[in-house]
Amino acid sequence: MLDHLIKGGTVVDGTGAPARVADVGIRDGRIVAVGEITEDAADVVDATGLLVVPGVIDPHTHYDAQLFWDPGASPSNVHGVTTVIGGNCGFTLAPLKAEDAAYTREFMASVEGMSVGALEEGVPWDWETFAEYLDRLEGNIGVNAAFLVGHNAIRRYVMGASSVGNEATPEQVDEMKQVLAESIEAGGLGFSTTLSRTHSDGDGQPVASRWSTPEELIALCTVVGEHEGTTLEGMTDGCLDRFSDDEIELFSDMSAAARRPLNWNVLTVDSREPGRVPRQLGAGDRAAEKGGRIVALTLPVQVPMNMSFLNHCGLFLIPGWGDILRLPVPERIAKLQDPETQAFMVERSASEEAGVFRRLADFENYLIGDTYSEANEGLKGRRVGDIAAERGTDAFATLIDIVVADELRTVLWPIPPDGDAESWELRRQVWADERAILGGSDAGAHLDRMCGAPFPTRFLGDTLRGRKLVSLERAVQMMTDDPAQLFGIIDRGRIEEGFHADVVVVDPETVGAEHATLVYDLPADSPRLTAAPIGVRRVFVNGETAVVDGEPTGARPGTVLRSGVHTRTVATS
Repeated sequence: MLDHLIKGGTVVDGTGAPARVADVGIRDGRIVAVGEITEDAADVVDATGLLVVPGVIDPHTHYDAQLFWDPGASPSNVHGVTTVIGGNCGFTLAPLKAEDAAYTREFMASVEGMSVGALEEGVPWDWETFAEYLDRLEGNIGVNAAFLVGHNAIRRYVMGASSVGNEATPEQVDEMKQVLAESIEAGGLGFSTTLSRTHSDGDGQPVASRWSTPEELIALCTVVGEHEGTTLEGMTDGCLDRFSDDEIELFSDMSAAARRPLNWNVLTVDSREPGRVPRQLGAGDRAAEKGGRIVALTLPVQVPMNMSFLNHCGLFLIPGWGDILRLPVPERIAKLQDPETQAFMVERSASEEAGVFRRLADFENYLIGDTYSEANEGLKGRRVGDIAAERGTDAFATLIDIVVADELRTVLWPIPPDGDAESWELRRQVWADERAILGGSDAGAHLDRMCGAPFPTRFLGDTLRGRKLVSLERAVQMMTDDPAQLFGIIDRGRIEEGFHADVVVVDPETVGAEHATLVYDLPADSPRLTAAPIGVRRVFVNGETAVVDGEPTGARPGTVLRSGVHTRTVATS
């Protein structure tokens, strides 16, 4: 007898093959039959008129901490994600010495927008090695999860506080190599790092990996190449806009040294910046010349961002703004009201140095979100440019007046500038390029600023009923089999006999996502943005029912995916 029989659905198997009406039989966690099935089943799902697709694999998440208090990895799970890749950007919770736990909590709050209170209350912090961390999760998660080994954790573990501000000695590099090897042997998926100026620790200092030399990075990548089923992930300043020649050479050398693919986050596509896409994807050509492979992550949807002048967000990363926005609130408010300061901020936001953050300088096209003062009553949902026109004031000055009235708590919604038809056509071209893959949700991070987790349901809805830029079959393949192939994940990403039963059933007429809303459901009553799914009928993880009609069941059938056991080596050429 089958455990589950999904009857009469339209199967899109993840390979790109044409959709077909078929039954799917599941037993002992695997797909055992696809076609016309007459065998009895303990559970029968009538999928007539519904789509049956493989579980989505999200290649760039930061669920490393959240899985301890939320084993299902919400809201990704209710949007059809069955496998997550964590440990990105060089940030992991292991290896860890007990005396570094507080530093790590402040560090993760700074670089990934996590709540220190939630990290204190929701995470046990009772491991030291990477093996102990993975074992702590094994059997206690509702999704499959693989974790890269973060450069910053390794550096802190070996060098302590001197990891910030100093190059490593040859002896320290050797010790880091040993720690990385042990972490990968325990199941770490590979190695991740960051050199991006956007990443500073809780003390405001550049994170540890930013003090490393190219020689240190190459040495660690060489270790990755000595283990089966591994990969690389990295981030530099140029990832946010355009790579420098040195960044392209470094990424290429890292990939070539490891003989493993390197993926980076995130390629933004904007028709107003026509040179960006060729430059960024061109890094893959240089890597290929050296025997490596570089793959860009790019999102198939626009992710609205919550901004404010109170809490850390992209505004703090505009050159020159950070020194102002990190002042104590009373001093910050006084500084922001100074006309000379306002002129300086406007100039810096539009400068070449601002790079991709120039996108945030279109102050007329900010929408006002939640407000908190009588002076701002009725402004929610209104465009700053329209308010400024009514008041006869400059747009940026108007914006400052609004946020100051709310003691900086005002929620701001920048209108994405890259929603034009030309940008969407450029995205379609990028999706067809083998040097790019879908990803970049950052799910589990920047919790009160953004909500990228719903991208699978939003993209399916757009494919079926919106722009229809690619076929349904290709859209599914890009979110399932393509990432499985990049990471070498064995027997996942397809609806195929013998594969693990990670399966999603959705209604093609309605599949999508609700708008993101702010809720206070994290440990320590900390806030996050979340969004409910639309049209998600069932999600199976390893053959167990994880979601029914958009609601998680609480089951924990997920597996910790370990390199060399659950993954195979992927060639760079």
